[in-house]
Amino acid sequence: MPDLPFDQRPPGGGPARAPRSPELFTALRAFCLGSFFDLGLELERGADIPVALEEHGGPNRPTLYEYRPLVGSFVEERARRLTARDDARDALVALKDEPAAGIFASAHEDERVGEDEALRRTILLPLVVRTAEACAGFDWDDAAFEQAYAELERSLYGDRRAYTAIAPLVGLTAGGTVELGRGVRVRPAVAGELTASWPDAGRLLPRDWGREVDRTLVLELEDDLDAQACRVPDAPAEFARAVSALRLGTPGGIAAGPVVFERLDWRPYGVRPMPATAAQLPPNEPTRLDPFRAPLVVQLQTRLADAPDDLLEALDRWELALFHAGAHRSDELREALEALLGSDEGPWAAAMRAAVLLGETAREREELLVSLRALLDGDGPGARAEDAVRRTLVETLLEGSRERLVWALDEALLGLRPRPQVSSAARVLAAG
Repeated sequence: MPDLPFDQRPPGGGPARAPRSPELFTALRAFCLGSFFDLGLELERGADIPVALEEHGGPNRPTLYEYRPLVGSFVEERARRLTARDDARDALVALKDEPAAGIFASAHEDERVGEDEALRRTILLPLVVRTAEACAGFDWDDAAFEQAYAELERSLYGDRRAYTAIAPLVGLTAGGTVELGRGVRVRPAVAGELTASWPDAGRLLPRDWGREVDRTLVLELEDDLDAQACRVPDAPAEFARAVSALRLGTPGGIAAGPVVFERLDWRPYGVRPMPATAAQLPPNEPTRLDPFRAPLVVQLQTRLADAPDDLLEALDRWELALFHAGAHRSDELREALEALLGSDEGPWAAAMRAAVLLGETAREREELLVSLRALLDGDGPGARAEDAVRRTLVETLLEGSRERLVWALDEALLGLRPRPQVSSAARVLAAG
């Protein structure tokens, strides 16, 4: 009966379910029991468990407050002492004898920590915290530990592993859940979902999170991993790609993070930083993701995943321009345009090609060329030139091959063929 704690018996009697690894069970129980004894003594000597004042608010409704004991923070502050004990070393030896613990050992490899430290952070200390929360403190209860260990064992020895990553999203509204592809979605945040697993998550959330209408969504990545998998998805990179696609397709002042919260089989797995460009909020106005623009964002995210280096360089330049002003903004936009359509002929050729690509009529092409020339001459970007660079980036991504697009635009300039057309729906959406 794999879903029952070890002290529960089936109806009608019968033997209690034994742990799959008695050695691991014994070692982890000894570590948790020793940690409870150590922390309980400290509380008796006058230490206090810190408490967070947690807000539960939302647009157009009153804000409610709840005092939440920060058991996790209390344990984390004493992690060095707890994990230096002999019972902690024995628990680490038992864990490293289990191949299934390999995915947890790699949880913090990006932070250049060793296997022992990763196992401490992802298994040992969370097991103490989970047991303490079930006990409502540090008065030991066998049933609470056995329930927490049963959850860990299901995660270690199950056939599949459920991975989830969540990042707060700022600057965007939506009518509901929107699938963005590659396992990523935008959805409304659920009150308390982050603090349930990370009690001190409130200090890692964006300002006014949950209170402003454009700060009530999250990016979520879900993946079903094979039990033998030793790596989890690169959620920060996936979310950064999604933010880029949202900025291109909506467009608007959008950011995510500043951190990504990860769970494995619904257990806290890690907290990783969001890439800086995706985490920084541009000065643009908030925007809305509607059912009409969502398919364009899906296309852009898919294309960005396989985009060549020259397109990614243009994207980087364009996104950097969002955070600059004046001459710096012009320089970044000019370099982005040249990387897109310059093709070794320089920014002037890129401006000509962009005008042909975006302008529906001769008059529109002339006006676009004038605004782009002002950008190239250093007179300042101007709203029309800025939007032209964004739309050029969108259409180049949708085309798929920058070289093929440049060749088609050159032939159109020579009158050898009609100007290339991106689908009319994509053109309208990209135009904002």
